[in-house]
Amino acid sequence: MSSSTEPRRVTIHDVARTAGVSRQTVSRALNDKAEIDGSTKQRVLDAARELGYRPSRFARGLVRQDTTTIGLVVPDLLNPFFTEVASGALQAARARGWHVVVYDTAGDAEQELTTLRVIGTQVDAVVGYFSRSDEDLDRFTPGIPVVLIGREPRTPRFSGISIDGEDGVREAVAHLVDRGHRRIGMLDHDRRPQPSIRQTWFLRAAAEHGIAVAPGWIARAAQTVDGGGAALATLLAAHPDVTAVFAFNDVIAIGALREARRFGLCVPADLAVIGFDGLALGTLVEPELSSVAIDTRALGTLAVDQAARLVTGATPLEPAELIVRAALHLRESA
Repeated sequence: MSSSTEPRRVTIHDVARTAGVSRQTVSRALNDKAEIDGSTKQRVLDAARELGYRPSRFARGLVRQDTTTIGLVVPDLLNPFFTEVASGALQAARARGWHVVVYDTAGDAEQELTTLRVIGTQVDAVVGYFSRSDEDLDRFTPGIPVVLIGREPRTPRFSGISIDGEDGVREAVAHLVDRGHRRIGMLDHDRRPQPSIRQTWFLRAAAEHGIAVAPGWIARAAQTVDGGGAALATLLAAHPDVTAVFAFNDVIAIGALREARRFGLCVPADLAVIGFDGLALGTLVEPELSSVAIDTRALGTLAVDQAARLVTGATPLEPAELIVRAALHLRESA
């Protein structure tokens, strides 16, 4: 029996009353139907967020009333990094008897928006990767716990799992310098115009050893094997004297390994290569890839653990407990 002091659950009628519309209009707005105008829809979404309203999935016939469902959003399941993260999340949810609905946004902003428009009515919590602003996320997930992976939240009701790879990158650069490398380039991602945080860590570590890395020693790469190969080719064409490269991630680094062979270079004798992520895939290439490794499965596990605390009202993990740190794993390529 519920306690008399237990707060009453906000209903769709409360939202309708606050927004000054009918119950049917609220339902249409929350389900992104086209037959209502944009200003009315926004007024309903604002009211739902203000009241902390969560639609009843049981009433919608989506799942059993006692089943918790987590929405996991990833930008690319073909990228083994996100597959490993998803594996950790699925295992953590399975241990609780919870369902996971996986959304692959294909790295597309419009697909991400489409996902956001439906996800708030289908799940009890959201975890994963988003490029859209916290304001957009807040708008489409009223009253639902949200745990971001790899990104610091700016909205207080959100939580975030972060990666601290600076010490690992520092280890990688120190190792290369110890092996006699001074002409070290980087293959950064090309997803955004600004440099990645990993490039910042790399430049900072190089400076600690008195190595000034000119902009021309950094090539931009699509986050694919082919992208890594093309970026290394660009770097070598401009700077054939480069003796080592640090890549934004392992997929790019594996592309660099393949391209090095096409250039007739022996890895690591002629060119040392270090990636970032520590994917299991790195042990399947020749030579095996050295990498600044993180526990990818821990990212997914921590995200679900935090979401579980937020869903059940348990004490959330503190920010210091939500950091996954990286360390250099040396194999054969460096």
